[in-house]
Amino acid sequence: MSQIAFLGAIEVGLLFALVALGVYLSFRVLQFPDLTVDGSFPLGAAVCASLIVAGSDPYLATFAAALAGAVAGMVTAWLNVRLKILHLLASILTMIALYSINLRIMGRPNIALLGETTVFTPLDGLGLPTYVALPIALFVLVIVVKLALDWFLNSEVGLAMRATGVNPRMARAQGIHTNRYILGGMALSNALVALAGALFAQSQGAADVTLGVGVIVVGLAAVIGGEAVISTATVFRATLACVIGSIIYRLAVAGALNADLLGLKAQDLNLITAVLVTLAMVLPGVRMPFRAKRKGGQET
Repeated sequence: MSQIAFLGAIEVGLLFALVALGVYLSFRVLQFPDLTVDGSFPLGAAVCASLIVAGSDPYLATFAAALAGAVAGMVTAWLNVRLKILHLLASILTMIALYSINLRIMGRPNIALLGETTVFTPLDGLGLPTYVALPIALFVLVIVVKLALDWFLNSEVGLAMRATGVNPRMARAQGIHTNRYILGGMALSNALVALAGALFAQSQGAADVTLGVGVIVVGLAAVIGGEAVISTATVFRATLACVIGSIIYRLAVAGALNADLLGLKAQDLNLITAVLVTLAMVLPGVRMPFRAKRKGGQET
């Protein structure tokens, strides 16, 4: 793998680390299977690209994109907690609706951002190649978001949100308004995903209505893959596992596509994703007997 391909994989891995953190919030913290992600990711890209092309400040456009994602997440949560629609079905309904909404926002299937000022434009003045400066900037951003999420989940509100996901009945018995925390958690989750979509569009130079296809699978692959590598005993380690899992996933995909021996091409991406997710789900179960055997040997 060339240096440019390696750094490119790191860059995309860091972008999707934000998706993984969002999926971690909904999937692990709230126990809410959420397919809205496939719609909120291109929603962030669509809102951000449309505003930038219209002459808006790129930072304001990125913030508006995250806000739009939060609204999408709240709609899914509202369908579930107020209308009592099943989690999965509520998220599918929102995802389907977002496809049409994204087309409405952009007015066409895609918007090019080449030549437009983006949040990454100031990096051109650093004197570093774009393929080096961009991963560094994204690394700093992802670490800041990760630490902020750690702080939030360890705060009083975050602890109530975690209790809502672990045991909603017990949480309600303790006076926690679980519906509010589900609404807030889903909003935060999809805000992170939409932020990733906005940054992805700006880094790749275009927003497309099909950007969201398979994003939930990539997010789950990052979360599950990270958990297979790092213990999730604490919130700090769990969110770190999301970030590392996303980077490992992208490096594995890039490695597979660049390995001439395997003969894989870009159209094999979904196949590679399925294999990696399967391995991530199976490996922890395979390692457990060996760990138990080693522990038993140490005790004797």
